[in-house]
Amino acid sequence: MKLFAKEALLPEGWQPNVLIEFGADSWISNVKVNAAPGDAERARGPVIPGMPNLHSHAFQRAMAGLTEKAGPSGDSFWTWRELMYKFLSRITPEDNEAIATQLYIEMLKAGYTAVAEFDYLHHDIDGQPYADRTEMSTRLMAAADTAGIGMTLLPVLYRHSTFGGLPPTEGQKRFVMALDDYAELVHELLARRGESKRPGAMLRRVGIAPHSLRAVTPDELTFAINALDQGDAAAPIHIHAAEQLKEVNDCLAWSHKRPVAWLLDNANLSDRWCLVHATHLDDDETFRLAQSGAVVGLCPTTEANLGDGIFNAPDYLMQKGRFGIGGDSHVGVDPFREVAVIEYAQRLKSARRNVLTTANIRNVGAGLFRQALAGGQQALGQRAGAIAPGCRADFVVMNAEDPALIEREGDDLLDAAIFGPARNPVRDVMVGGHWRVREGRHAGEEAALNSYRKTLKRLLA
Repeated sequence: MKLFAKEALLPEGWQPNVLIEFGADSWISNVKVNAAPGDAERARGPVIPGMPNLHSHAFQRAMAGLTEKAGPSGDSFWTWRELMYKFLSRITPEDNEAIATQLYIEMLKAGYTAVAEFDYLHHDIDGQPYADRTEMSTRLMAAADTAGIGMTLLPVLYRHSTFGGLPPTEGQKRFVMALDDYAELVHELLARRGESKRPGAMLRRVGIAPHSLRAVTPDELTFAINALDQGDAAAPIHIHAAEQLKEVNDCLAWSHKRPVAWLLDNANLSDRWCLVHATHLDDDETFRLAQSGAVVGLCPTTEANLGDGIFNAPDYLMQKGRFGIGGDSHVGVDPFREVAVIEYAQRLKSARRNVLTTANIRNVGAGLFRQALAGGQQALGQRAGAIAPGCRADFVVMNAEDPALIEREGDDLLDAAIFGPARNPVRDVMVGGHWRVREGRHAGEEAALNSYRKTLKRLLA
């Protein structure tokens, strides 16, 4: 199979007349520049790699907009969390699949082609294990199959309410799993990672997500990593870290170290790790984290929505630190918007423009977008996020007819999609060599929306 693009974003930059060859196994076999189209299918716009979404709590998509009412005594991340616990207390496996399917289709239409899903709704509404411990995980995998999106599934280990191993709260009863049960869940998912009901290389990676240093003790963190290593010693490890100042202060009281400093000193951070948020870093943490090879998972629209704070991006990127973008609570489902908010936060903080430039790319948005592609690919542990031999055939065809993108080329096109008023920047999306979105539409979107509508009607009754 072949796809010809008059212009495509390759690892070495934008190139003209690009012929991309890929097989039935969905992997790119060859990329030629300055080529003739021959009998190849012609893309109807500039082609870029699909963006990995490195952090997702799918069920929270159904909450978007429901927590924007002021409380009687001031609101924070922690009051939002209590509302989230109440919402998830009613979600069934069928609900979880319906919400995730709707979300994953929205992701595809926006230009995401793979997702890392934090899977932590392990038990039923009473906090009891399902007969099949993989019930909720299976629902998420089924949703990814139905939508046709690549997935890295991250079963979450959640054991405690806060630092020092304190007992979980009532609202956390659906998350908490015994250590041996968790190890068996990880091993069962690892054994099933190659299964898929959809054609193409739906590369399904399985990693782990110790939720946070609040939720696991040091011994439990080690246990989770050892359980994963028995099945895949290179698989991704994701953890929330330093999202809120209260978390940082509580960690100092527990260990006399800040959360990221504790991980750097005790967890052997490497390129298989993704620290989600890492909002509150001191200078030493910023430097050491950048040198570790780990990826920071930035979720800008969620971080803004929850009042998390602003990541120290200028110093981190100056040290060549790696990052990717995630949707987290999915108050926004748009990779271009996520990139814009990263830069806009720095402009508001510094009262300057074009803050996060790179040495060799003058276009701020385009430079950040490329870094997010590379960081997302690393964090998901998948060969995606680049148009190159050996990578999965995941492509986004830009809609150059969107008024904001007309007459734009190369990095100027990306900047216009990120910072301009584009309404429909994505025309077509391919994952694993199969078209999932054509002319802005997904073949399964009506059925998914009907199921989602029924789910919300019940949940919000």
